[in-house]
Amino acid sequence: MSTKIFVGNLPYSVTDASLRSNFGEFGKVSSAKVMMDRETGKSKGFGFVEMASAEQAQAAIEALNGMSVDGRTISVSLARPREDRASTGGDSAQGYRASHRANVGYGTDGFGGRG
Repeated sequence: MSTKIFVGNLPYSVTDASLRSNFGEFGKVSSAKVMMDRETGKSKGFGFVEMASAEQAQAAIEALNGMSVDGRTISVSLARPREDRASTGGDSAQGYRASHRANVGYGTDGFGGRG
């Protein structure tokens, strides 16, 4: 079973390949991904690495956490499970219905109301 690691405060020069290479010194890397901004295509400054075992992951965390990379002190820790984010878009199940917001819309208390 693989163990996922969060790597934060990465310099923008770090690539998937260099991330894989650095963590590869501590064991088998299943995947390494620097997160990129969709609009600009530039690094967001953090990434994730999956290691083959928890022991290898812990060794990498202990060795690399707090290390200086291109003048930036990186933070390395076990990744937490992703939390579900509430959608605020109009296409969600809740959408933009006035019933979810107080005093808005064409009711008696909102704009255009007669209240």
